[in-house]
Formats: sequence, C-alpha cells, structure tokens
Amino acid sequence: MTTTRFAPSPTGYLHIGGLRTALFSWLWAKRNKGQFLLRIEDTDLARNSQDAVTAILKAFDWVGMSYDGEAIFQSKRFELYAQYVEQLLKEGKAYKCYMSKEELTALREEQMAKGERTRYDGRYRDFTGTPPEGVEPVIRIKAPTEGTISFVDGVKGEINIAASEVDDFVIARAGGVPTYNFVVAIDDALMGLTDVIRGDDHLYNTPKQIVVYEALGFKVPNFYHVAMINNEQGKKLSKRDGATDVMEYKTLGYLPEALLNFLVRLGWSHGDQEIFSIEEMIELFDPKNINKSSSNYNLDKLLWLNAHYIKNKPHSELAELLVDFGVDIKEHSKKDLILNATKERGKTLVELAEQINLILNAPTQYNAKNFKKAFKEDTPEILALFMMLLKEAELNEVADYHKVIEAVVEQKEIGFGKIGMPLRVSLLGSMTGSGLDEIMAILGRDETIKRIEKALEYKSDN
Repeated sequence: MTTTRFAPSPTGYLHIGGLRTALFSWLWAKRNKGQFLLRIEDTDLARNSQDAVTAILKAFDWVGMSYDGEAIFQSKRFELYAQYVEQLLKEGKAYKCYMSKEELTALREEQMAKGERTRYDGRYRDFTGTPPEGVEPVIRIKAPTEGTISFVDGVKGEINIAASEVDDFVIARAGGVPTYNFVVAIDDALMGLTDVIRGDDHLYNTPKQIVVYEALGFKVPNFYHVAMINNEQGKKLSKRDGATDVMEYKTLGYLPEALLNFLVRLGWSHGDQEIFSIEEMIELFDPKNINKSSSNYNLDKLLWLNAHYIKNKPHSELAELLVDFGVDIKEHSKKDLILNATKERGKTLVELAEQINLILNAPTQYNAKNFKKAFKEDTPEILALFMMLLKEAELNEVADYHKVIEAVVEQKEIGFGKIGMPLRVSLLGSMTGSGLDEIMAILGRDETIKRIEKALEYKSDN
C-alpha cells in the first residue's frame, strides 16, 4: 500500500512551500488509495510551539487535506529512539565518541586551513581505551568508509554519493537526545513509508538516512525531492512575496481550492491544463512528473485562479464564506442578484465583500474629483426627470431600470454619460462599482431615489 507523510517542525507557521509538499504527498496517497500520515517533528524542545502545532492542524483543516489516523509526535517517542541507539551500540554499528567541543573546533580549523571539507575524523570509531574524564559522550553511527551510497530519486534521477562524503555522524547527543536524520529514518520506516516526497533542501540528508536504514535493516523508501519555490524574480521566496502563513491566505480572501490548484501547478503539470478540481488532481498527479527545476511564485496567476473559483462557487456557499468578511446576505431576498452583480469584480473574498458593501451601504461622502466631473449645471434637472420616470415605471427586472435611463437620454437628447456618471456617484459615492442597472435593481426604487436626493442636496449645499 502506498504510504506518504508530511512531517513539519512546529517552530513556526505552515507556509505555502510546506503545504505544496504536503499536497503532493496527499495526492499520491489518494491516487493509490493509500495512506497519508502526519508526523510532528518536535524533538527541538526549546523551539517547539503549541501554537505552531495548532496552526498546522488548522491549515490542514481549512484546505480539506485530511490525514489518516492520529498525528504522531516525535517528542513522545524518545524511549523508542533510545532502544534503537542501544541496539546499534550492541551490534557494533555505533559507538560512543568522547571528543570534546574544543577538540572538534580545533579539528575543523585545521581542516579549513588545509582547504579540506570539515568532517569528523573517526578517532573514536574503534576506541578501546579508558574514556577521558568529564566528557559526556555523543553516539555516532558507523558510516561506510568506502564505496558509494546510491539511490534513485523520482525527480532528479540516480544520485551517487561517495561514502567518504558521509562521516560518522551523531545519532544521539550528549544527554541522549536523538538527532534529526536518525529519528526521521526510524519513523519513516516504522510508519511504513513507501514514498517520501519532500523539498530538495533535504536531498543531502538522504545518504545519512540510508545509512540508518541499512544499519537497522529497514527497507529504503522511494524518494522524491522537489525543487524550491522562488519569487517572480527567481530568488528565494520571502514573506513579502507570499511565503507567509497558509492561514493568512484565508484572511486575505483566497479560497482553499484556488490555493491548492495554484500550488499543484508550481512544479507539476499535465499538458497545458491550468484549472484542476481536487478530483482531477488526484486522478492525474504522479510525482514522476514533478519538474526538476524550481518554479516561480506568480501572484497574478493565484488571483486569476481565485477569481475563477469565486465566479463558479454556488451562491449559498459564497454567502456563507462572506460572513467572515463582514457581509451577511445569506437571507437577503436579492442574494443572487447581488452576487451576480459583484462576483466578476472580486478576485478575492475581501474584494467581493468591498463591492457588496459599496452597494448595500449608502455613501457617507463623495469622491470630490468624481463629483465635480459628474455633476454639471443641468444635472439636477436630468436627475429630477429620471426620478419622476422611475416613480412611474413598472420595475420587475433589471432591464426595466435601463429603460428608464434610456427614456431620459431620449427626452433630454443627451449622451448616456450625462446621466450615467451622476447617477453612479449618487448611488456609490464614486465612479467605481458594478453595472448601474443591477445596482438599482438591488437597491430598489425607494433607496435609489433616496440616494439621488441626498446627492442633489449635497450639490446645492456646495
């Protein structure tokens, strides 16, 4: 059975690079009707944050990526790791190293002076003497000293690392706290991982983890190392570019399906297709098709996708989502009309809420430049005729409001702008917003007239 995982460290929020890795892992498990597991890598007790754990779980819940079983916390497995350390010591596959920090520093300085790569020199690998006093040992694994450590990466192809590049690395620090590469290999093996999909910043951890796998007799999983997400200039993604908390995207008014669609296309493709439902992603995703090169974050693409999903979301769901953005039209008699008039203009739920509020809330002030441009000497007379005809008109649908405007244009022999501009400023306070006919149909006859009268009063006072 295909088993994948996502294994974040709870030292901060979940950012989009992490979510993309999780998405790829989740899709591959779902496609193969396998398992997607969550592991919280919280062995760094000093830096862990319960808030960060909560934020990670909230993000998963928001985007709808459920994981199988309970989340596993490494901090609760220290006894288990200690047993494997002991096993390797007994089997002669690991050893106690008494090298002091001062010795290690001196060794590194000497190697750097010679232009050599800094690495542990194995001085305690076969030590049988009396341990030095006052030094609490670390535990190092015996890495192979010759040959090659090889694995096939599903994205990058065959990787060969000379064994000499991997020194006898520490698997347990002084005091017994296990190290990252040691516990990752153990957990991936015990959790039954068949496929490990992760960022390529982990690529050179893989040989060390293979050393652990082989020392403990575990089966090595398939590895897929995914290139990083860069900003639009091809440099490392920063908070300013979008490397922010996943939940911040919710606050900014993005839909989870738009964000997942955006992320799946950052480094993976299926022909020229841009829009993927969750079902299509699951059906089509294969990690072997992940691009070798880095992908660039493109905010315009995300906004385009978000606008698409907003336009195509059922109105009942949109209305529910808008409540969090200060707009409650769930029970509004003209809910569909409101959303049809505004959803083409809102790329995010924040923008959509602004467009709706622009219509539903009467203007408290007018854009001075727009008002001056729209209200001329003959404007009061034109609007007075419009209000008179509006009071007399049969108003059953949106088009009926347009007929009243056309009647004014015809009777006064004026261009559409002579009434359209002052009408829009009267209703909304500025020249922005949805179509005039829809705005008036939403407001209704009485509210439309009320707003025009208020604007005319403002003109006479100024």
